[in-house]
Amino acid sequence: MQNILAIGFDTRNIVCSASRAGYTVCSIDAFRDLDLQECAYASALLECRTSGELRQLDPGWIVAKMNGFGLDFDAIVPGSGMEMLDPSRFPCPVLASSPEAVKEASNKLHLAKRLEAMGMPHPRCYSSNEPEAIEYPVILKPATGGGGIFNRVANNRQEMLEVLEELSGPDQGLTENEIVIQQFLEGTPSSVSVLSTKDEALAVAVNEQLTGIPWLSRLPFAYCGNITPFITEYAEEMEKLAEELILELGLLGSCGVDFLVTEQGPVVLEVNPRFQGSLDKNFNVSFNNGMFNSYKGFAR
Repeated sequence: MQNILAIGFDTRNIVCSASRAGYTVCSIDAFRDLDLQECAYASALLECRTSGELRQLDPGWIVAKMNGFGLDFDAIVPGSGMEMLDPSRFPCPVLASSPEAVKEASNKLHLAKRLEAMGMPHPRCYSSNEPEAIEYPVILKPATGGGGIFNRVANNRQEMLEVLEELSGPDQGLTENEIVIQQFLEGTPSSVSVLSTKDEALAVAVNEQLTGIPWLSRLPFAYCGNITPFITEYAEEMEKLAEELILELGLLGSCGVDFLVTEQGPVVLEVNPRFQGSLDKNFNVSFNNGMFNSYKGFAR
C-alpha cells in the first residue's frame, strides 16, 4: 500500500503523519492550508461547511477529483465528517469500520444507551419532550460530529429553548432529533487513542484535549488541539474503558474515545470511529506499527 487519499473536513493531521511515514498522500478537505499542501502530493478543496452538505456530497465528484490527481489509489482514509462513505462507490478500499458500526458509535444518543447497558460512567441524557425531568445546567450538542463548535450550555429552560432554536436554524440546520441534551459536567477534556482489530484493541496514548482556547477560537468548546501524554492518575482506567468500548462497538483501525476527567473520575463523552486530531502526536505508533494492518481483511 502506497498511494492514499485522505478526505474530511480537516485532513492535515492524516496527510502530514502519513507523508512522514513514507506514503504518497492526496487530500480533499475544507481548509487546504499551507501545512497540508507542504505534505500532500496534491490536494483539492472540499466546498462543504455543514454535515447536511456532506451527506449530499456526490461520490462521483470525489472519484473525479481522485482521477484528477493522476495516481492509482490503494486506499481511501476518511477523516472528520466523512466516516460514512459508501465503499461500493469507489475504485479502492475505504479504510474504515462498517457503516453500521460507525453510525451507532457516532450517535451520542445511541452511545449513551450502550454505555448505560455496559455500566460505564457517562453524562445523563435528557429529552426535550420531558422538560420537567431536566436538571440544569445542561449542554446541547449535535448527536453526531461537530468538533465542539456547536456545543452550547443552558442554565435554565428559557436558555435551552433559545439554543434549540439556534441549532435548528438555517445556519446549522439540525432537527430536534439530531440534538442531544446532556448533563453538563466540569472537568478536563481528554481522549484515549486506540488501535483495534476484530479481536483485539490496544490503547496507544492518553491525550489532554485543548478546547475553547481564547487565542485559537471564540467558541468555548471548540476543539483546538492536544497535549500528549496526559498525565493523570486515571490513565490506566481510561485505557481499559476505551479498549473495552471499542471492541464492544466492533470498530476497526484507529479510533478515539473522548473523556471528561471529573473530580469523581473519568466519564465517557463520545467515540470517534476515525483518525483523531491527536494523530500528530502518535503517528509513529499509528503508521509505523501497523495501523493499516488493523484493517486487513475488513476494509470496506
